[in-house]
Amino acid sequence: MHGCGNDYIYVDAMRYHIADPASLAIAISNRHTGVGSDGLVLIGAATTPDADFSMRIFNADGSEALMCGNASRCIGKYLYERHLTKNTTIRLQTLSGVKILALHLTGDTVSSVTVDMLEPVLNNAEQFVPQSGLPAGTFVSMGNPHYVIFTANVDEVSTQGPLLEYHPSFPQRCNIEFAHIEPTGIVRTRVWERGSGITMACGTGACATAVAAIQNHLAPRNVQIAMDGGELNIEWREADNHVYMTGPATFVCDGTYQF
Repeated sequence: MHGCGNDYIYVDAMRYHIADPASLAIAISNRHTGVGSDGLVLIGAATTPDADFSMRIFNADGSEALMCGNASRCIGKYLYERHLTKNTTIRLQTLSGVKILALHLTGDTVSSVTVDMLEPVLNNAEQFVPQSGLPAGTFVSMGNPHYVIFTANVDEVSTQGPLLEYHPSFPQRCNIEFAHIEPTGIVRTRVWERGSGITMACGTGACATAVAAIQNHLAPRNVQIAMDGGELNIEWREADNHVYMTGPATFVCDGTYQF
């Protein structure tokens, strides 16, 4: 499945035990010798009473991520359309907290999903310790670390992203966004994902970009983020300080993989 081109291989871990998900993520994500994806997502049972299901996500390099907005929308679609739940509100356990998914239906099909991404954190001493040589930008944690740089040339992310991911300012490495405010008000964004490199889209990255734009008085509290693979609507609500992400989820194919 993919959300705006951010594609992952999903395994129903309630049916199939994956003993070594990190190794599987590396093998299956390879676009030449595997299936090809930005990583591996395991859909599991919740281990806490305040959630219905759980998600674990492994990047293409085998590292485990804390959260993925695009993957969470795809999980909502999978759970409903594969009849694992009849609920249109799903509580999803992630390593960065329980996220609430609101499914929007067209008939029996999940056409889009709104995810409550909870509150952004603008100062996180565990994830961001400013060091010399870091270009001007805005740090935002959406459960995972992001650094957003506003620039006229968003394509610079392909050369600067791999350097900034490992910059000493980021003890846990970092997701990097290069963004530009278009005349229409849409925020054009390109993403270098920690552990995966350039991706077509990033849900948490879109949220971080919106928060950074709003924080810097460059955008309203409800804004469209346009990435390589499509657009996401991001709303940072004053009422609860939560960030809400709405976008599509697309099923591509299923099959059997020998590992």
